Amino acid sequence: MTTGTGTVDTADIGAWLEAVAVDPAVRELRPDYRALVVVAEGLVPGPSDDAGEKLLAGAEETAREWLARTAPEDHPHLAAWREAFRAFGAKPQRTRPSAEALLRRVPAGLPRVDRLTDIYNAISVAHVLPLGGEDLDHYRGPARLVRATGGEPFETTGGGESVTEHCPPGEVVWRDDAGVTCRRWNWRQCTRTRLTLTTTRAVFILDALGPLDDEALTTAGDALVTALTESSPGARTASRLIR
Repeated sequence: MTTGTGTVDTADIGAWLEAVAVDPAVRELRPDYRALVVVAEGLVPGPSDDAGEKLLAGAEETAREWLARTAPEDHPHLAAWREAFRAFGAKPQRTRPSAEALLRRVPAGLPRVDRLTDIYNAISVAHVLPLGGEDLDHYRGPARLVRATGGEPFETTGGGESVTEHCPPGEVVWRDDAGVTCRRWNWRQCTRTRLTLTTTRAVFILDALGPLDDEALTTAGDALVTALTESSPGARTASRLIR
């Protein structure tokens, strides 16, 4: 199915997955980048629950063990992400890659948000990789990872109010036909596509750079799919590894 503009609609999951793309300009910046994109339908949304609590507690325990010996920025995968952020002008000390930001919250405890967000946050921490989840029903066309031109709108909040920002040219962003869905690769998601307590169809993007090989990336994806299907019996998933 296609929209009036000729872009792939989210209703056709297979076609939508095939249309997800990484722009050559991003490839030039980090030739080692890979994305594992997982789509899930038939999810059961809701507030945080015991299953998510178990996953988060296990991820916290695993992370605390290695954080006792290693600073987050010294982990090989997180160090690579810091380099990637610097390459397009971001300062990782101020706007951290999402996995590092989560890991820095482990000593005080990870946030408990809702059952779907808790699942992907737990997988992100346990496998030390950036991982984001978004509501597929609020996408307009396929996801594309590009370098911003400066004109793309990004819907967010500021001071409790809805705000539309524009990313500086060259910033690496995920976007769809309507605008930016995630700034600075994996730093901050927009409000339009965020997961909510009514989300039943979602897309999850697992980001990997050189220190995390394809096997480890696939293992993280499998863990995500297992957690989603256990949490939502009857859920259907599909995935695509973009090298």
